[in-house]
Formats: sequence, structure tokens, C-alpha cells
Amino acid sequence: MCAIVGYTGGRSALEVLWEGLERLTDREYDAAGVAVVSDGGLATAKKAGPLERLERELTRRPLPSGSTGVGHIRRGTGESGGDADAHPHLDNAGRVAVVHNGVIGNHAALRAELTRRGHALVSATDTEVVAHLLAESFSSCGDLAEAMRQVYGRLDGVFALAAVGADDPDVLVGAVRGLPLLVGVGDGESFLASDAAALAGVARSVVEPGDGRVVEVRRDGVSVTDADGAVVEVLPYRAAGVPAAGAP
Repeated sequence: MCAIVGYTGGRSALEVLWEGLERLTDREYDAAGVAVVSDGGLATAKKAGPLERLERELTRRPLPSGSTGVGHIRRGTGESGGDADAHPHLDNAGRVAVVHNGVIGNHAALRAELTRRGHALVSATDTEVVAHLLAESFSSCGDLAEAMRQVYGRLDGVFALAAVGADDPDVLVGAVRGLPLLVGVGDGESFLASDAAALAGVARSVVEPGDGRVVEVRRDGVSVTDADGAVVEVLPYRAAGVPAAGAP
């Protein structure tokens, strides 16, 4: 199992992501990483091993500032792929970054298909195929949430996904099938997380998109659709579990 976090708002994305990752390090884990949208591109750092290795990397090579990003911890998988297999994963052009919890059951077939089309995949993970597929879809539709919906239908397995794109810099997108994914809403900022602990003390209210949903998260609001694009109404609740204003 892995844990994912995402942020978009007015603060430093790296600082918020780091706080979220630190809240999720109560169990064994073997890799961590972050990606931040900055200056028209994506800046990433990831390391196999404990969070301290990533911290040292960020001290040695600070990321540029940005207000949208994603982070990831890979927990106790026993994988030995090193830094290349740590999340986030990017497409070849470095325009889309994806973090993932779960299993993409048909990743081998998708990897072979992408390779035939000239993609160069650099890790052994199932997650990387999603970044490449998202980049392809985004190049056609120009909308990261729509690209996620298109890719969603091509994936087998159970998963929670979060992604950011350099060409859609103020949005997080997520997708869920069979695993938890939460959206936290604050004052002028929003969050994605696979674990409620990452939202503790930062989210004013929480939205559970539900299974089979794609979410588009901006600092001023959240849109939830099914995989076909039909809008789904969801009610928020207070982060402590008390219904939020407007909810019954």
C-alpha cells in the first residue's frame, strides 16, 4: 500500500506536501517523492529509502517554488527498484506527473502498446504507464480532468490516482476505483489524499468522491464526475466528521 497527497492553493506546495508526508510516516515505507508545478514546468525529487533521504536531496537540490503539486510514500512493498521506481512518475516530456496507490492490472499490455508508439519507460512500475497515457490524452483534449477520464476507462485493477500537469498548472486531478481518495477543502486551497491523516489540521471540510469517480480540484472548488463525465453531486463534511454547513 502507498499513500498519496496533493495540494493547490496560495501556499508553497512543497511545504504543504512535506507536512502531509510526515503525517503519513507512522508505518514502514521504502520510498518517497514530490512534484511541483513551477515556471511552466514540473520540478521533481524522489528517493528510495526513508524520508530523510528525500529531505537531504531537497536540501542539496531545492525545488523551485510552486503552489500546486503531488507527493507520495511507498509503504513496505519490499520493491528494490531504487530511485527510478519511486513516485511521482512523469511522461517523457516531463509535462505530467502521477502518484498512485493500488495496482494497474493491465500495465504490461499498456507498456507494450506505449513502447510500440515510441514511448521510453524508465521504471519497472505499473504507475508510469498512466503518466504516458495522460500526456497523450492531454495533447489531444487540452484538459487534464478530461484526459484522466479518457485514461480511466483504459485501466484495469484497483487504484487511487493523483496527477498534475505543467500545462494546466492550477489543477489537481484524481481518480478512484476500489481504494480510498479524499478531497480536502480549505480557505482558498484544496487537497487530495489517500489517508485522512494527511488532511489533519489543514482541511476545513472533506469530500469523498466515491468509487468510479474522477475529481478536478482547484483552490476555489471541487468538481466530481463519473468516468463518462456526468457531474456527480457530493456533500462535504467537516474534517472532524461533523457535517459541514449546507450538509444535512
